[in-house]
Order: sequence, then structure tokens, then C-alpha cells
Amino acid sequence: MSVTGAGQHADLIVINGPVLTMDADNPAAEAVAVKGGAIIAIGSRAAVEELKGPSTNVVDAQGGSVLPGFIEAHMHLFSGAAELAHLQLAGVHGFETLQKAIRDYAQARPDAKMLVGQGVDYTVLDGERITRHHLDAILPDRPFVMAAPDHHTMWANTRALERAGVLHGRELGPGNEIVMGDDGMAEGELREGEAFGPVLELAGEGRVRLGLSTGGEPDTMPSVEERAADRDIMRRGLAWCARHGITSIHNMDGNLYQLELLAEIEAEEGLPCRVQVPFHYKNFMTLDMLGKASAMAERYNSEWLSSGIVKVFYDGVLDSWTAVMIEPYADRSDWAGEPLFTPRQFVDLATAIDKRGLQIAVHSIGDGAVRAVLDGYEAAERANGKRDSRHRIEHIEVITEVDVPRFAELGVVASMQPPHAPGAMDFPLQPTVARIGQARWPLSYAWRTLKKAGAHVVFASDWPVSPIDPIRAIQAAMTRKSWAETDPDQRFSLHESLAAYTVEGAYAEFMEHRKGRLRTGYLADIVVLSADIEKTAPEALHTVRTATTICGGRITYQA
Repeated sequence: MSVTGAGQHADLIVINGPVLTMDADNPAAEAVAVKGGAIIAIGSRAAVEELKGPSTNVVDAQGGSVLPGFIEAHMHLFSGAAELAHLQLAGVHGFETLQKAIRDYAQARPDAKMLVGQGVDYTVLDGERITRHHLDAILPDRPFVMAAPDHHTMWANTRALERAGVLHGRELGPGNEIVMGDDGMAEGELREGEAFGPVLELAGEGRVRLGLSTGGEPDTMPSVEERAADRDIMRRGLAWCARHGITSIHNMDGNLYQLELLAEIEAEEGLPCRVQVPFHYKNFMTLDMLGKASAMAERYNSEWLSSGIVKVFYDGVLDSWTAVMIEPYADRSDWAGEPLFTPRQFVDLATAIDKRGLQIAVHSIGDGAVRAVLDGYEAAERANGKRDSRHRIEHIEVITEVDVPRFAELGVVASMQPPHAPGAMDFPLQPTVARIGQARWPLSYAWRTLKKAGAHVVFASDWPVSPIDPIRAIQAAMTRKSWAETDPDQRFSLHESLAAYTVEGAYAEFMEHRKGRLRTGYLADIVVLSADIEKTAPEALHTVRTATTICGGRITYQA
């Protein structure tokens, strides 16, 4: 047994469950002991129980697997937490079903100044495009907007468009669109943040979206009451993460305000999860504004709350034709998407961020976006010299064969989301697979192709885009079916999937020496499951739940 600090009683021990350490030097054990927020022993149950004292907290795993805490490597904490109170429309299909859901929700909230729905499929009306007229027929007299699962497209009724001042269109930046009708008025479909931002402002939740929409701070200082309410929203999100076995969060939108709220929660009662918050660089910013990113990195650099990373969006999503492709879309032969930055702009940006020693994470869904970002990282390396930068590309839903080996060559982390692959979990095959086109299917959501080429592949949910549950995502990674018999098998094994949610997540944030494995001296971030995950059929993994979450040696969730 591996032991540190022998002779002292443990604060907490976990017994009676198979321990999967994710440590190649000591892959399995029977029990774990914790003291002072760190693992002090891991080995046989008998040996660990020798460290039990009169005040030691004993967690009985009851035969469930004991794992390193899950590292959710791409999510949106603040906005996701706020959306827990919105109308949830995932799985709703057909006009009548949609109508009932919206009207029931509206009736239960007579005083809400704006009604918001989440997770509606692009194909909710069975192939008919949603317009404001459909929504007007459902709810004509109150403003209503609903978002696609990817959060890059929203649909609003006429009342919402009028109040937001976008019914007759508006000048927008690259990659954003208010879809207009032949009558010169908005049809109701709003693509990307500049288009739907004014509508969401009506909901009074502007502060929760600042990390996404502007990357900036509240225009006016929130009142004491508003700030307390925002902390409560954050607490709900953190509790939701802990409930699903998550002990570390890579937030993928951010500003100083989010860091301040989290620091206040930490000072009041401690954080139930470790959180990394980026500086979000938008295409209307100037390079001198990166000074704020450096300041955030210096101010927040603990094992509980940190920054040190810059988030960028290069493109949009496939379903609304806003992802940037090398060749035109299969179902829109005159269009390949419009980037949010020119390739030259991104080279300059990547070089400037890299020169500051900061990490970069870029949303890049189309193969054109992936290539442009790899080009930017390569240019930054030429300009500043090679270092262990671990820059990231987020999503990588389509890639070309020539760009696959560049991840390993440049040391770029591939941050990917098993729930996003159409047909793997909740997302339907259409319209995505038709947008991509069969010629590009073999290199779509190409997890194994990238891993086989030597890339570090890290998994996440992108919550609230997809359900947050890591175990459901692992099932998707293990059971995904190819769209054509000739497509390569992109599935991961159980242990590869677990590593992508633990070991690789730690690597992506330069913390592989402190977490991602159960090893003596490492942080006591542990999840206990309701069943033995190794003995559960892949198709049944969704039945496995988090039983106990431990972060920093403290129980943060218990079923």
C-alpha cells in the first residue's frame, strides 16, 4: 500500500468498493484514506482501516466504483445554472406538444417579463423551419424566445422581436444573422449572440451571459441584493456539478465578475468544485485588452480558483451553417460559413496571447476553423519559440486528414464532447449529417482518429448545450454507431473514456501532478458511483449514478 503521513488518523476513508485509480503504476485498490484535503493512503481495505480514528468519516461505497473526481473540461457554469429555471424543451417534437409545453410554462409564470425555453431541436416541427408566426400562434401576447441545444440559434415570437428592437433587422458583425423574410421583417430565427442578445436582455439575465456575450463586466455595479442573487445562481450550478461527480470545472466563458462571485462563495463557505475561468476575447476587442487576461491570471491562481486561459470563438455551429468549412456545405453549395476572425487577425491574436505565457482555447467546429486555428498556433510557436503551451481546440466536429497529425506535432489538446455527435446521445442525426455531407463523415467527431495520431483528447459535456452527466457521455463515447459502414469506428473503451474525463482533463490544465488520478499526495477529489462501472454493460451505463462526491477531502454531494 502507498502511504504518506503514517501514524496519523485519516479525516475520511472510502471502503467497500473497487478503486480505479487511473494510475498506471497502481491501477487498482480496495480503499482510500484522506487527510487535510489530500490522499494519504491507497491500498487494501485492512491497511486503510488502520488509519481510522474516532472522528474519521467513513464512506461505504457499497460495491460501487471509486474513481478520481470527474473533470468537466468544457462547460458554461453561470448561464447553465440560470437555465435550470427555464422551460426545458429537449425531446419535444411536433407543434401541438410544443404548444402545450410553452403554454403550461407561461401559465405557471404569470408575472415573468420574458419567457425562455431551452434545448429545442432544429427539427422540432419535423423539417418545417420555425418562424415567429409559429410562436405567435402559441403565445401571441407575451415575449417568448427558445434556444437550440447548441445555444447558437434562437427563435423568438413577434412580441419579443418588437421589444428587443430587432423585428426590422439590425446591423451585425461577421458570423451573426437575423434571418429576414421577403416582407423585410425578421422571420424569428436569430443566429449567434449579436442577433439574439437583445432579446435575451429582456429576461433580465444579462449578467449571467456577459462572459459569453461581451467578455466584459456589468455596465453598472450590481446592488448588494443583485450580487447575492448572482451568487445563489452560481451555487445552484456548482451543486449541479457536484451532484454529477464533478470536482473540477473548465469554464468556457468568463469575465472578472464571475471570478469575483466564485471568490466570495469560497470565502463564505468554500467551493464544492475547483473552477478555472477564462478571459473571453471577442472580435471587437483590441490586443492591448489582453492585459486584463494577464491580470486575471496573476490574481486568481490557486488550486480552487484560477484563470490563466483565454477563450475565443472562431466560428459558429453546423446546424445553422455558421461553422466555417474548407469546402461548401453539402446542402448549401454556395456557402462555407463566415469566420469571426480573419486568418491574419487570429495569427496576431494567438501570437500575442502565447507571448504572455497564457493558454488559448478556441471554439472551432468546422474543418476550416480547425485549420485556421492550428495555423495560428503554429505561427505563434514560430514567433515566440516552442514551449509547453497546451493550447486547445474546442469541439473539432469536422477535420481534414492533413490536419489530424498537427495536434500532436504542435502539442494541441483536442477538447471534444461525446454527447455532440448526432445519434450518439440526444442529438438527432438531422440536419447535421446532411450539412456535413457523406464525404466528410469519416473525419467528423473523430475522437479515436485524433487519439491514434497522438493527440491528448479530453472529454466534456459543454453543459448546458448537452446534459452534464459524465457517465451518460461515457456511454455515448462507448456505444456511438457509425453513420455509414465504411466510416471508421471512433468509439472509446471504458478506460479511455474515464481517462478523458480525469487524467486528460488534469493534463489540459497543467495539473496532472495534483489530480486526475488517485495517488498518495494528490488532491482528495473522488467520486463514488452507485454500481461497479466495470461490470456494467455499456448500454446500461446511464443507470449508474453518482453516490458520493468528495472534493478537497470534503463531501460535496451524497445521494
